[in-house]
Amino acid sequence: MSEAVLYEMRGAVAVLTINRPEARNAINRAVRDGLKEGFERFEADDAAKVAILTGAGDRAFCAGMDLKEAASESRGLLPRGFLPVIGETLEVTKPTIAAVNGFAMAGGWMLAQMCDLCLAAETATFAITEAKVGRGTPWAAPLMGMLPQRVTMEVLLTGDAIGARRLYELGYVNQVVPGPQLLDAALAMAERIAGNAPLTVKACRELVYLSQEMGRSAALRAARHLFVPVYTSEDAQEGPKAFSEKRKPAWKGR
Repeated sequence: MSEAVLYEMRGAVAVLTINRPEARNAINRAVRDGLKEGFERFEADDAAKVAILTGAGDRAFCAGMDLKEAASESRGLLPRGFLPVIGETLEVTKPTIAAVNGFAMAGGWMLAQMCDLCLAAETATFAITEAKVGRGTPWAAPLMGMLPQRVTMEVLLTGDAIGARRLYELGYVNQVVPGPQLLDAALAMAERIAGNAPLTVKACRELVYLSQEMGRSAALRAARHLFVPVYTSEDAQEGPKAFSEKRKPAWKGR
């Protein structure tokens, strides 16, 4: 791993930290490469059950694209694959949590958005500022499934910041906690997820995204097929057995 993105295992949880606090954790080439490498490492490691993405320091989660680098390259239309985005350019099938420790601006909002869950410090703020600098936001399309239409319009058209508390009230952020408690809260959630049956967790995650792209009846039909490997697994027998024997399940993921 590069120094721009740190990778640390905390039990079954991989913690990826964007490590450019002097540049407000802005996304440059080293960060892009580090995130790609880090999430590929997480996906390939069977012992890693959940990943947390956060930023170094307490001021910024990520300030978005490094505009100094962009200006030096006269950067225009970004080629596909330029940014590491889970579900688009990165294949990740296990749960991810954004731990937003400061402001998440532009591409920083994108990084928080691509994670399955989001915890934020009380002082964290979010903004999609591209309208202020003449850049584009194609990655913001999923927002219509995550925020009300008029809030999405406000965020995109004004470029103004919105606080973590308001986003919690709108259902975009899962938890808001004091800054010093953020990583512990994210780890606690990650560990609860990691302790659950891995096949069920994986299928439930896929179910949520699958359902966003289908109508009700089609999603129900697809879900029945999705959960066949879960119902027919060894873990499906282990869970009830462990419950009846009043012990912790020994999941095998098969």
